[in-house]
Amino acid sequence: MKIGLFIPCYMDAFYPQTGIATLELLEKLGQEVEYPMDQTCCGQPMANSGCNRDAKETEALFIRNFSKYDVIVSPSGSCVHHIRDNFDAIEQTDEVRHVRKNTYELVEFIHDVLKVREFPWAEFPHKVGLHNSCATLRSLRTASMSELGEPFFSKPKTLLSAVKGISFAAPRRPDECCGFGGTYSVTEEAVSARMGLDKVTDHHDAGAEYIVSADTSCMMHQQGCAERNGVPIRFIHIAEILNGAGA
Repeated sequence: MKIGLFIPCYMDAFYPQTGIATLELLEKLGQEVEYPMDQTCCGQPMANSGCNRDAKETEALFIRNFSKYDVIVSPSGSCVHHIRDNFDAIEQTDEVRHVRKNTYELVEFIHDVLKVREFPWAEFPHKVGLHNSCATLRSLRTASMSELGEPFFSKPKTLLSAVKGISFAAPRRPDECCGFGGTYSVTEEAVSARMGLDKVTDHHDAGAEYIVSADTSCMMHQQGCAERNGVPIRFIHIAEILNGAGA
């Protein structure tokens, strides 16, 4: 299949190493990947802020960039959730429906579509706390939700378990929101910051050296909370670990 690689705007600006790791990982897994150079934001911030109609031209550009690909893959669960479930500021043409149906978050693409379970080049001898964002957990369903009491499953943990040397911390409240919530962290700054501090403290108290996630946006928020409050913990995207990043 021919893959269009979608790298969210904030990741392109602040965490380019994650985008590079995503590309390299997909190519290691034998995929043909292209990066459309005209891509910009998917429109999620506008939609989250109640300005859905203002996202119309942004969504139209996204369709022009990605409609020719068999699948679109992104290392961001929240952006994929927006495209799949809320991409409705524009007319729902066949091209739009194709893009929405065939856009995947990186973990679910590797786990569900490629069905890869081995990463022989990857080694990460550290204890990590796994953060599943609200979008990946409750919308994309990449892991079980503890509040439902359902049988446990975790696609990111399944993939990470194949990495040599890695171990996992067990925070007390693994599925609790970190408080980022896109524009929520701006409109409700104090509440968001406290939620972020609670999250990183929970992981740190459980012995995590790193917090790993499929959503850099959540980690960006948590990293700020950790640094401002002196919590000694580091952050890394799951794509970087699966691609073979060291400490």
